[in-house]
Amino acid sequence: MLKKAGYFILGLWIIFYAGLAAADIYTFIDSDGVLHFTNVPTSSDYKLYIRESVQKNEPRYDTQKFDDIIRDAQKKYGVEFSLIKAVIMVESGFNPKAVSRVGATGLMQIMPTNYESLSVKDPFNPMDNIMGGALYLQRLLRRYEYKLPLALAAYNAGPDAVDRYKQIPPYTETQNYVKKVMKTYSRYKNS
Repeated sequence: MLKKAGYFILGLWIIFYAGLAAADIYTFIDSDGVLHFTNVPTSSDYKLYIRESVQKNEPRYDTQKFDDIIRDAQKKYGVEFSLIKAVIMVESGFNPKAVSRVGATGLMQIMPTNYESLSVKDPFNPMDNIMGGALYLQRLLRRYEYKLPLALAAYNAGPDAVDRYKQIPPYTETQNYVKKVMKTYSRYKNS
């Protein structure tokens, strides 16, 4: 009984503070009856408990703070400054501590499964993250013969999806993502 009361109080606390945290909360009860909460589900056992709410006063991040690192990444990997910056803007809004609902992290929202192949030791370190993201963009651009919309679609949905459809996959999220990055890229390039 005491255990259930504790879960009830914890649940109320989560509901009350969820708007302040602005992150989806997932839960599941394991075989021992223990209730688990997370904002980054690690298995399909987790079910959505509370949907993220967008705060009106979300912090705005300095869009020029990482320009020197972006320039270094451009020199090292040959990916345009404006493109790297556009991906950062769309992926994280320049929040170096961003974590997506699927676990992608940092400025360029790199998936944990890609850390090693992209030499990302600390995904929340702007230098590591931008260098890893720029390397990934370089690889995707080469893979898709510098067809930028396909490379961007692969950055969002994964290369397997682009290879399967041989075009931008018919996923609304990916199609919107490509449009947003292309528009942002054009704006940065022409400014």
